[in-house]
Amino acid sequence: MGLRKAVHSLTRPSGKARLSGPAPVDQNGLAIAPADAAGHDHLWWLDRMVRSDQQLVERMTLIFHDWFATLGPKVSNQRLMLDQSNLFRRNCFGSFLTLFTRVTVDPAMLITLDGQKNRRGRPNENYAREMMELFSLGARRGYTEVDVRQMARALTGWTNRYSDQFGVYDFHFEPKLHDSGRKIVFGKSGKWGWRDAPRLCVRNPKHPSFFIGKLWSYFVSRPPERATRERLEGIYRKSGWKIRPVVEAILLSPEFYADDPMVKPPTVYLASMLRARRRGIDTTAWVRLCERAGQRLFSPPDVAGWDDSRWLDTARMQARWEMTNAVIRPAVAALERPYPPTETTADALEKSIAAWGHPKLESGELDEMTDFATRTAALAGQPGEYSNFRRLRQAGLQQLIGVSSGMVMM
Repeated sequence: MGLRKAVHSLTRPSGKARLSGPAPVDQNGLAIAPADAAGHDHLWWLDRMVRSDQQLVERMTLIFHDWFATLGPKVSNQRLMLDQSNLFRRNCFGSFLTLFTRVTVDPAMLITLDGQKNRRGRPNENYAREMMELFSLGARRGYTEVDVRQMARALTGWTNRYSDQFGVYDFHFEPKLHDSGRKIVFGKSGKWGWRDAPRLCVRNPKHPSFFIGKLWSYFVSRPPERATRERLEGIYRKSGWKIRPVVEAILLSPEFYADDPMVKPPTVYLASMLRARRRGIDTTAWVRLCERAGQRLFSPPDVAGWDDSRWLDTARMQARWEMTNAVIRPAVAALERPYPPTETTADALEKSIAAWGHPKLESGELDEMTDFATRTAALAGQPGEYSNFRRLRQAGLQQLIGVSSGMVMM
């Protein structure tokens, strides 16, 4: 296809995503209930990561779920969280201003940052502060505490209804709850309302550099060179705050290909393993294992999102080991019995690599696995043990490949 066409095939999907393979079920073979059963929302999204033919859409959805981190436990309504993820899917390549505006009044976000409690005369500053610090400008960049207070006034007026039957519902703007007075934000005076708030942030001179730096960080480990950053900022401005042109420019940038590998977030890691093994969602264990590895979908640790620098601490690395073991367990159980007692080290290694779809392994990893395979076979003390020891060796090799850099890194 060539690089440009390959990138466009990812960034310019056509129509709705197609999901290939068996529908998600729990370990009892029952269909999942993403809006109702605890953890099934996580399984629903993980299933899309595994089966969708629009992989970059799912990756961008995860990026904006982290960017506009919304707290599922506080929202306490899985349907609202699912709806928000679909908002990210629909808008992940469009205008950032449009996405920002829609997130601002999204019910899950209103609950997370108390936007539905923001009233004329009693402004709540939570969303006003985070929309600048976390979503559009960066901490202590381009705004003051006065701007936060004035922006909070602009955002007043949203509310919702509640009933024992439906819980929270009917999120809507109530004019009588809105402060219609004049506000001064970023030195600009006007009778600003909630529609103006995201626009004021995006047009702040500090926004383009924030947007480029944050989006870049999801694809490349090191900050962009000054010339690259300025070029991307120019693309972003000229496009009218569009996301797709910037993503395409990043994926076409030489720095993207020359950069050091990045650690996959736990759900991306698991989805990539399941895709490699052609295995669908068939157990709720993935919820627990992803959570132990540090990432339960729809439940980021706080409004700042996940810390990508902590994916491989001791406890989380152990969780990835257990996750890999769970992924390969059915295939390992199905290894032929009796196992070929004369399988060579080279054949064993080739078979284990093929089982993962031939990921790229470092030469040092291949050396270690070859040594492991040789030593394991030698443990069989008599011919009657050759078959079983080689079967166990194959299971061990598949486990080691699952936690190798070729699988863990991207």
